[in-house]
Amino acid sequence: MGSPTPPDRPTLDRWVARVFDDEEETRFGSGWASGTIAVFLGALALGAVACFHLPSALTSPTVREFYALSWIRPLVAVVIGGAFFLGLLSALLRRRKVLGFTGMALAMTASLLGGASVPVEGVSPGGIGLGLDWFLLNLFLLALVFVPMERAFPHRPGQSTFRVGWTTDTTHFFVSHLLVQLSAWLTLAPAAAATHLASGPSALAHLQNVVAGLPWVVQFLVIVLVADLGEYTMHRAFHRVPWLWRFHAVHHSSEAIDWLAGSRLHLVDVVITRGVTFVPIALLGFADAPVYAYLVFVSFHAVFIHANVRFSFGGLERWIVTPRFHHWHHSAEAEALDKNFAVHLPWLDRLFGTYHFPAGRWPNHYGLSGERIPDSYWRHLIWPFRRTR
Repeated sequence: MGSPTPPDRPTLDRWVARVFDDEEETRFGSGWASGTIAVFLGALALGAVACFHLPSALTSPTVREFYALSWIRPLVAVVIGGAFFLGLLSALLRRRKVLGFTGMALAMTASLLGGASVPVEGVSPGGIGLGLDWFLLNLFLLALVFVPMERAFPHRPGQSTFRVGWTTDTTHFFVSHLLVQLSAWLTLAPAAAATHLASGPSALAHLQNVVAGLPWVVQFLVIVLVADLGEYTMHRAFHRVPWLWRFHAVHHSSEAIDWLAGSRLHLVDVVITRGVTFVPIALLGFADAPVYAYLVFVSFHAVFIHANVRFSFGGLERWIVTPRFHHWHHSAEAEALDKNFAVHLPWLDRLFGTYHFPAGRWPNHYGLSGERIPDSYWRHLIWPFRRTR
């Protein structure tokens, strides 16, 4: 198969390039990396200060339970200082100062608005709020882990962090985290309904007692198995049922795969898949600790298997999904069509006849074969509802 025609840059990609590109070198010591990090940290700092000012509106009550201001405030202070220092360094090193000055301006604006010292008062434990705090924390931690990893151990060395469509995937990441309370309610609603219908003395209650008596580690492993059986089933259905495929095609539309590409998911895809997956987990009555451990695991693992990294795991690849295994699922090549549906356990694909993992090989091309979805968040949202011929 010949190399696919490179897609046009999305509008937001082009806008960011017009503002920040200066045609200077990007090598180490040129000030490009320090300026880029300064803008990133400055934007995070400004968002964090906004959360301090409007906690009830901009932060999620559920997320607030898992962090303390005693460590958030020092972190924000370090981020503001880092943005200003790196911005200054970039401004000194580069002829065009836009990266450095933007990073410093964002840091100074965050400081002038109160910085890490903004008082947070009168925040009720409940209520409805956006998940800007969830977005900022996740973006900071995931970028801190995966961007250096992809730069140090790339499968495709020529693929930039700012590859085609990166702004589209960042928007997916932003919206999905901002609407965390809504998406959590929608995905957990089927599980809550199923639990209510199944309440009372029954064989299920006996099974729940058995599950509750299992060691913590065993419960975690069972959750991984139960969740992946649900994910495998729904994932395969989204590939085989035409009206479901229109939603899932959004996820497969990226022609460059990296840690951020996994965020390219339609809300309908997310709600249906996770909603079905959480039902058996809720019905079996697992303890909170192994469920939370699974949520942390899947949050990291789902990002990792999309990452642009060349790691090889030897015999372990038979038992847990790795980037190379999942990259074949995203391949546009005919040999990989409708293969590798498992998210965690590749042996499920062996069991159900959908396993494809050529020894030592990676896919040559990614994306959709024979169709093209317009590359912008809002077009991704609307496209599945379009009337087909």
